[in-house]
Amino acid sequence: PLPSSISLLLWLCILLLLFLLLQYTEIMNYVVENIYLLVTVTLISVLQNAFFAQKVEKAGKEHNTHTSAFERVSCANRNCMDAYPTFLAVMWCAGLCLRQAPAAFAGIIYLVVRQKYFVGYMGQTSQSTPGYLFGKRVLFFLILMCIVGIFNYLLARYFGSDYKEYVETVTNAASALLLIP
Repeated sequence: PLPSSISLLLWLCILLLLFLLLQYTEIMNYVVENIYLLVTVTLISVLQNAFFAQKVEKAGKEHNTHTSAFERVSCANRNCMDAYPTFLAVMWCAGLCLRQAPAAFAGIIYLVVRQKYFVGYMGQTSQSTPGYLFGKRVLFFLILMCIVGIFNYLLARYFGSDYKEYVETVTNAASALLLIP
């Protein structure tokens, strides 16, 4: 048998570990609650990338890799992948710095536009122009959300002026304007 002081210390350590585990669970629930929309949009974007890659693979098997049909599919995929890291970075930054709902909404709009761009590029390249321009507008909105969120954080941190509620109201209203072509 262990001496009573070691046994008591062991029980205190177990209780402390249980307490920390409960605190960790509460913190993780809070974190997940504030990012689950961003995570969902990220997962959808990964599935979309897999779809694009499958189209390239299928075109490579059906056509010679030097045909214009394969080149269009390959180029559309490459163009989408070039903008992908920027999209993820600004969507997550906007969602974390301001609010996840308008950032995730803009992310979904971007994915729809990216799909339109990809399909349009497989036809004539001029059909992809509307998707490209609309996608740039969505990215600009997300970049603006990032800048405003960072600026608001700095104002709150160094000057005590927090405009987050006003900014969130404007952002929620402005995200609906993304639907206008």
